[in-house]
Amino acid sequence: MSQPVLVEIRDLNFTYDKRPVLQGINMSFPKGKLVAIMGLSGCGKTTLLRHIGGALKPTKGYVKIDGQVLHELDQDGLYAMRRKMGMLFQFGALFTDMSVYDNVAFQMREHTDLPEDLIHNLVIMKLNAVGLRGTQNMMPSELSGGMARRVALARTMALDPMLIMYDEPFAGLDPISLTVIGDLIRSLNDALGATSIIVTHDIQESLKIVDYVYFMANGVIVAEGTPAELRACETDFVRQFVHGEMDGPVPFHYPGVDYRQDLNLRT
Repeated sequence: MSQPVLVEIRDLNFTYDKRPVLQGINMSFPKGKLVAIMGLSGCGKTTLLRHIGGALKPTKGYVKIDGQVLHELDQDGLYAMRRKMGMLFQFGALFTDMSVYDNVAFQMREHTDLPEDLIHNLVIMKLNAVGLRGTQNMMPSELSGGMARRVALARTMALDPMLIMYDEPFAGLDPISLTVIGDLIRSLNDALGATSIIVTHDIQESLKIVDYVYFMANGVIVAEGTPAELRACETDFVRQFVHGEMDGPVPFHYPGVDYRQDLNLRT
């Protein structure tokens, strides 16, 4: 990954109530690339994403975006940086009392002084890009799960952000919607020239669209590489995760006393 870097993470450590959550994380996210962060639940993926968004300050180390160290920015500086970011939350998180149109227009109205006629055209363009121009007058409750995720994606792209973050974008989707969302994430990233970070458990769909993958376990990076390199990786944890094997470093059985003892059997 020799391209210019947009997001640089160096020696990132974070402790919560004296419990280490992130330990010595080093990552680079090149401009224009789509990078996945994968790992089991509780390994620190979402905590890492919150650091990149500036919601948390590291105990040690730093996150640098576009040459600026996030935790050194004042409130105005952080606010300005966040305007350059887009976030697709898990399950979309649309405003339920706003129409599809108003959801997509929200950031434009909040962060710009654009006239309504121009906002209208931009909203229609964003909805058209995700194939949902005809839903502009619908309410979120009238949308299917896949449609809601696509509207949320249009809202995420509203201000053409330089950095887009996705928190489990494939969760709860049927196979058709999952493929549609995956293709849209890839195509919109390329069209915008943005840098995208995907936190996900969906191995197979993610490996089809991303350029690079980081695997995390217990707050550290245990493997990294291109999709081809990760598929061929012989590290036990990565092989179990990529191929969905039932037993391995992550055991099938939760630790307990001897089975015969639990059954009250005598040897």
